[in-house]
Amino acid sequence: MTFTIIGTGNMAWFIGTRLVAARHLCKGVFGRNEAAVKRLSEGLLSNKHGDLAAARDTEADVCFIAVTDDAIAEVAAKLNYKKTVLVHTAGAVQLDVLQNAAPDSAILWPVYSISGSNPPSHRNIPIAWEASSPKAEKYALSLGHVITDILFEAKYDQRKWLHLSAVISNNFTNHLMTICERICAENALPFSALEPIIEQTFSRFRQAAPSTVQTGPAIRGDVKTITEQTELLAGHEDWQKIYTAITESIQKTHPEKG
Repeated sequence: MTFTIIGTGNMAWFIGTRLVAARHLCKGVFGRNEAAVKRLSEGLLSNKHGDLAAARDTEADVCFIAVTDDAIAEVAAKLNYKKTVLVHTAGAVQLDVLQNAAPDSAILWPVYSISGSNPPSHRNIPIAWEASSPKAEKYALSLGHVITDILFEAKYDQRKWLHLSAVISNNFTNHLMTICERICAENALPFSALEPIIEQTFSRFRQAAPSTVQTGPAIRGDVKTITEQTELLAGHEDWQKIYTAITESIQKTHPEKG
């Protein structure tokens, strides 16, 4: 199968290299940054690259729009494909943003944080898909199976909630770890001392639902500890608000334990 890619970020590299490794042919890479476009096209063994005008004039079986969420509509507005299946890779953007750019369109959204410095080498990457037609579904699923073993259909009303859950579970958790890192640094403590309990927390989810393994002073109703820890954060008002909000949320989630 042939494909083109619009975009040069981590997602474009990830999808492109997976497809080329599976012997699919890249017919071109397109975008605004000429140097980045040339670099990716060389990485994908393609001899064609250019701007959006060049993308519009290049037909392939599938074209991936792998750009930031807020740029997808702008890119799609400049395309007009007749035969190419147009695919975007965003979780929080509706499929109909592509409807005027191609009669056959789809979404392949990896529910995973794709890092340029450390791209995943495994296939345990859940991908949500949606398609506007049987042809788009066939092509999207065919290429999706090249990338992962975990494909599932999710309409926009489902994906937007999954995207929110991904933000909370990934981005918010990382921010909480950043707060812990700074607390440790301010008090001459090694952050590494928390690594075993962090690993324990996530390993529990493989055996039980998160709601059943909640621990800590909030679920125990330990007012003394909660008060003391809230006071410890007096010098960091934002962290104190986060601590209080999450404590109250835990207590409301588990009223029977309070």
